[in-house]
Amino acid sequence: MKISTLSEATGLSIDTLRFYEKIGLIDPPPRDDAGRRDYPEDVIGWIGFLGQLNATGMPQSERIRYAKLRRRGAETYTERRELLEAHREVIRERLALLQDTMALMDRKVEIYRDLESNALIAQENEE
Repeated sequence: MKISTLSEATGLSIDTLRFYEKIGLIDPPPRDDAGRRDYPEDVIGWIGFLGQLNATGMPQSERIRYAKLRRRGAETYTERRELLEAHREVIRERLALLQDTMALMDRKVEIYRDLESNALIAQENEE
């Protein structure tokens, strides 16, 4: 598939796809007779996975490291698993922090609802 089609399929700009290729996140695709990139279909799933790693806060250097390991094949299964396990722990910690923060936000919202309600009652009593 051409780079424009891949861009549409993944939501990434053509410049981003070229950058990903340059830094080693995606493999350089074969070229057609005119020299244009011709990506395999399976790159869409790989780019989706990279996006998920990015969304969880995995640093770009770690995503590049993972891509390099993946390129080397089965000999890196253990190292890739360990990398993902370590990142999974980071995600767990972030989730716990987010849950605590959500609970705080819930309490604050309730405080303001009570304050608004009390202010409305006081205003009605003044009239």
